[in-house]
Amino acid sequence: MLEKIKSHFICLVLSIVVFIGSFIFQAFDNLAFSTENPASNQQFVTQVSGSGKPVLMIPGLMSDGRVWEELANSLSNTYQVHIINITGFASTTAISNPSLTAVKQQLLTYINTHELHKPAVIGHSLGGFMSFWLSSSAPAKVGPIISVDGLPFIGPVFTRTNDSTVESLAGQAQQIKNMYSNMSQQQLIDQSRYGLSIQASSDGAKAKVMSMVQTSDPQTVGQAIFSLMSHDLRQDIANITSPVLLLGASGGFSTDEQKTAMQTLYTQQLQALPNAQLQMNTNSRHFIMYDDPKWLEEQVMNFLGTHL
Repeated sequence: MLEKIKSHFICLVLSIVVFIGSFIFQAFDNLAFSTENPASNQQFVTQVSGSGKPVLMIPGLMSDGRVWEELANSLSNTYQVHIINITGFASTTAISNPSLTAVKQQLLTYINTHELHKPAVIGHSLGGFMSFWLSSSAPAKVGPIISVDGLPFIGPVFTRTNDSTVESLAGQAQQIKNMYSNMSQQQLIDQSRYGLSIQASSDGAKAKVMSMVQTSDPQTVGQAIFSLMSHDLRQDIANITSPVLLLGASGGFSTDEQKTAMQTLYTQQLQALPNAQLQMNTNSRHFIMYDDPKWLEEQVMNFLGTHL
């Protein structure tokens, strides 16, 4: 029975975590980006467009800048947009030593090197987690943050309770890391089809998600999932001094009771940051930028217009 429970838990985690995030195969037609090639230890490459106050945009797991195309196009009319493509995700070339901790450290260096004054940070899923991590680690360096369906600790997404801890999920985290370390590209693609229906609504949006999955590196993905499950920022976010907006999506749940439970879970994750704003989209699924792009743009524009 215990093994069946463990197996069920792993399947549940994989069905959700495989799309924690949300591109370089096709250039953005309307944006003039400058793209850097990754060095051996460079954890991300950037695309920069527009001018004005700086805004960093971080995609999620197995995603790249294509998820931000429509929103970045609008933002670049007013702001200088820096899209962060993490190596090993989608079409961004993988490196031998992927590390979310190094991503965070290199992003803070990037902010300093490019003399970006308190940039806004917008992140989706894993990118949302990274926005909380950046701001709690260096509150004086980071401006307002917007997390699009990304939480300070991913564990409760699987267990449905904020009583979960890094320690209680350590065994499962290691199992998942090991599983991905031995996974082929085709196995990653096949595994990623599970749970696709809760990630986006339309067939076109699902195809966009899968097109990024198909070129993601399984080992990088496994390491990222392990890191997410091993870092709990629920208390660390108390260090954040800039305005915070969390945009949640509960459209993948069928009943009002389930949607209410998810809003409660999201609210609990922000307990150490009582001034943070939470807005739930009860119709959209995880990739809000595909399911409800107008709502997302309105939320982002209003928040940045007030706080940046």
